[in-house]
Amino acid sequence: MDQVKQIHSLQNPLVKKVLALKDKSRERRKTGLFVLEGQQEVQLAIKGKFELETLLIYPEVCDDKDFLKSLENLRPRPEFIHVSNEIYKKLAYRETTEGILAIAKAKSHRLEDIVLRTENPFILIAEAPEKPGNIGAMLRTADAANLDALIIADPKTDLYNPNIIRSSVGTIFTNQIAMASTSDTIAFLRKKNISILCAALTASKIYTHIDFNKPSALVVGTEATGLSEKWLEHSQQNIVIPMAGQIDSLNVSVSAAILIFEGLRQRGL
Repeated sequence: MDQVKQIHSLQNPLVKKVLALKDKSRERRKTGLFVLEGQQEVQLAIKGKFELETLLIYPEVCDDKDFLKSLENLRPRPEFIHVSNEIYKKLAYRETTEGILAIAKAKSHRLEDIVLRTENPFILIAEAPEKPGNIGAMLRTADAANLDALIIADPKTDLYNPNIIRSSVGTIFTNQIAMASTSDTIAFLRKKNISILCAALTASKIYTHIDFNKPSALVVGTEATGLSEKWLEHSQQNIVIPMAGQIDSLNVSVSAAILIFEGLRQRGL
């Protein structure tokens, strides 16, 4: 590697920039940039064709020569900066992320950018999710199931919140993700002739009695309020997971996983 710039002061403008991108959604929206950390996350971001603007490396920890060589071959080539232990501890969420952070460019996540890979797509739609942990868990499920896309309808949370990136273990970079209004999402599904299957308690069938062997969009709402009336009005069928205990619902990410893998079972995957 050629001569690399080094930063040792916590007062350096780049350090302040990284902290602002981590802590403030307004800064991420304004700049179109976000921060990720860890070798796996960086590799998945590259695989997902995200452009890395800057790489901050703590060389005493990040010493995998093959990994570093692969980063040098990126085009466009990011700026490489070595940071001190003090700076790395200040910027990193956890000390076990292999000594690397990156500043990357966000994508647009428009509905029209979704490419359906097959004639029988399977999509997950989450209406107005707010908890980063739930969003991250649904991204992990979408990746594990190799869904065609995850659509966030009426988004309430910045997709590039560091807690979403961390809880998704990098699968935010491996999924096709769109963010749109409920109205636009419904119009998209109708145009593509994709059935709308809503997870709801009323007028529902048990999920094992549902036919997932057709183009399907599984729609889940928040644990607090469920799905909005607009989704229920356009639902081809409401789905329920029977409860054997005292509560009437599961965590939304758990429910989504159960329903998705029932769909995969029926599809023979």
